[in-house]
Amino acid sequence: MTEGLKLYNTLTRNKVDFTPIDPSNVRMYVCGPTVYDFAHIGNARPVIVFDVLYRLLRHVYGENHVTYARNITDVDDKINARALRDFPDLALNDAIAKVTQKTADQYHADVARLGCLPPNVEPRATDNIPQMIDIIEVLIAKGHAYVAEGEVLFDTKSMAAYGQLSKRNLDEQQAGARIAVDAHKKSPGDFVLWKLSSDNEPGWESPWGRGRPGWHIECSAMSKRYLGEVFDIHGGGLDLIFPHHENEIAQSCCANDTHVMANVWMHNGFVQVEGKKMSKSDGNFVTINELLDTDTFGGRKWPGEVLRLAMLMTHYREPIDFSIKRLEEAERLLAKWPSAEAGDATPDQSVLDALADDLNTVAAVQALHALAGAANADASMLPSFAASAALLGVLPQKADVSDDLSAAIDALVQMRLEMLKSKNFAEADKIRDDLLTKGIQLKDGKDKDTGERVTTWEVKR
Repeated sequence: MTEGLKLYNTLTRNKVDFTPIDPSNVRMYVCGPTVYDFAHIGNARPVIVFDVLYRLLRHVYGENHVTYARNITDVDDKINARALRDFPDLALNDAIAKVTQKTADQYHADVARLGCLPPNVEPRATDNIPQMIDIIEVLIAKGHAYVAEGEVLFDTKSMAAYGQLSKRNLDEQQAGARIAVDAHKKSPGDFVLWKLSSDNEPGWESPWGRGRPGWHIECSAMSKRYLGEVFDIHGGGLDLIFPHHENEIAQSCCANDTHVMANVWMHNGFVQVEGKKMSKSDGNFVTINELLDTDTFGGRKWPGEVLRLAMLMTHYREPIDFSIKRLEEAERLLAKWPSAEAGDATPDQSVLDALADDLNTVAAVQALHALAGAANADASMLPSFAASAALLGVLPQKADVSDDLSAAIDALVQMRLEMLKSKNFAEADKIRDDLLTKGIQLKDGKDKDTGERVTTWEVKR
């Protein structure tokens, strides 16, 4: 399979054979969260998508031969505003630290419950300011950036290939940054690399005065520091193609004198909620945490594996309609899958082939469901199913239960069997349904020797 992995490259607009620069160290960078507030369900999609790719790369090249970097943006005007609002009595830097630590901790907890592995490296923007300043100085020295009224701006006209990712002409470009830009640019598309800070804004000393970086420069600095000047895969949401990723490429290629920043660029599609673009004004803005721990969406809580599977049931490059119906469909599917341990088993080739075709999780889930059916009928297939499910991050787990609870469930199961024998089907179904609402799933089968009904149970997470 190592030779068969194909990925759609946004840079070239076609599906390409993936060949790592160094098979002993496959390197991937994904744009992570801006930690000013809880992550919403749209933020969850790239985390899940690139977690599956990370798992696949680890399977193909070995766990110790893949480096996955996902940054945390903790320099942002929204963070500043939130810090001033929530902690007005603290010094600004202390207030910012409180905001970003709380939201970063929540983000880590939420995505872990979605079954996502932690990245190998998770750099923070605030820990890489010197690296950003170094790149800016190089860009100025090479004629790709200039100082104007205390700001440092990238000169887009200095790069002939600017626009290669978004396929936009320079005349079509719009100024894009999370920091407001004044009208002192050479060209409308020029963007901020460094901006001066006022007394009530965070700032770092630089050759251009006390200030803070623009949005785009942080990823150029952090990817270079941890992955090198050119690396294998850069991922993120479709909304980041322009201006963020376009400007990353401009900064990195011009500073490092390279033709590319990353060989393969991958972007996941947009997320709608119940058929509409997610927005607070429409009342359909929902965070990962609300889905996991409140009844905000559909009047109930949703397990992390249900949210994850619902995402994987749509190809990553396609738009997804995140709906109650889709979550219920994912939950029904999971309920039919057995719990098992993978042991030393390897994923089934049908699942591997699907994922090797540009991370086709739709086909992979279909193949996994077929494996689940085979495993339910033949226990010898359980390890292969489990290894395949683990590769997708959706392996059902048996929860630990106390001896007293186990005995109580066994007693209810036995009571139900007696009711079925006496044809009291309504009460038998009530016991089954009541247990299911508590996360206990019953599975009926037959004893091979006697033909008698046999019922087993498991706790679904």
